[in-house]
Amino acid sequence: MPHLLLVEDHAPLREQIAALLRAAGHRVTEASDGRLALQAALGDAPDVLLLDIGLPGLDGLQLCEQLRAASPCHVPVLMITARDTLPDKLAGFAAGGDDYLVKPFDGEELLARVQALSRRGQAGQDYLLRVGPLSLDRRAQEAFRDGQRLALPPTPLAILRLLMEAHPRALTRSRLIQRLWDDEPPDSDPLRSHIHQLRQVMDKPFDQPLLTTVHGIGYRLDTGDTA
Repeated sequence: MPHLLLVEDHAPLREQIAALLRAAGHRVTEASDGRLALQAALGDAPDVLLLDIGLPGLDGLQLCEQLRAASPCHVPVLMITARDTLPDKLAGFAAGGDDYLVKPFDGEELLARVQALSRRGQAGQDYLLRVGPLSLDRRAQEAFRDGQRLALPPTPLAILRLLMEAHPRALTRSRLIQRLWDDEPPDSDPLRSHIHQLRQVMDKPFDQPLLTTVHGIGYRLDTGDTA
């Protein structure tokens, strides 16, 4: 039975979410204060941490940052908040969040995201993602290729992280857009410039390109070890 830590200071909403999660078969620990929640997460690492940002004692971003700095293992974090702008989401990822869900949300979507995070098997694993010559430090938010640091802006770095977590599968353009911007993508092509930036930094200085366009689908990382 997956163990979830739900941190939400609005009691009626917390009780509603907890009931939904328990009905789906999860073991749920509840917390309403950021400092107490951090102690709980460090004392008994949950399989997934569901984290509101606007909390008393310690806000969600600070909690996530301190958890990443102090925990010996990676705890998957789903941030649940009404803050819906792109800078808010990028701040959430920069603090160490793994996924971001904007209130109000559908219960089925919440359950699907919790299941996806728990399935990744990240709990208890090293902070370092490795795909071929690439490595990404989820704590420091830094990426490397062949040991050389990649100076990536926040959005291309978030795209790289999503592609590395999905490897060797391809991610559709719509899935990438949804993960980065939810239902409010920019008016112009929201991926084009960020994919270009990622290629310029990650592929152009090297002999072998890694970022592959899967025509009609989206993108994937091709390190030569995929089927």
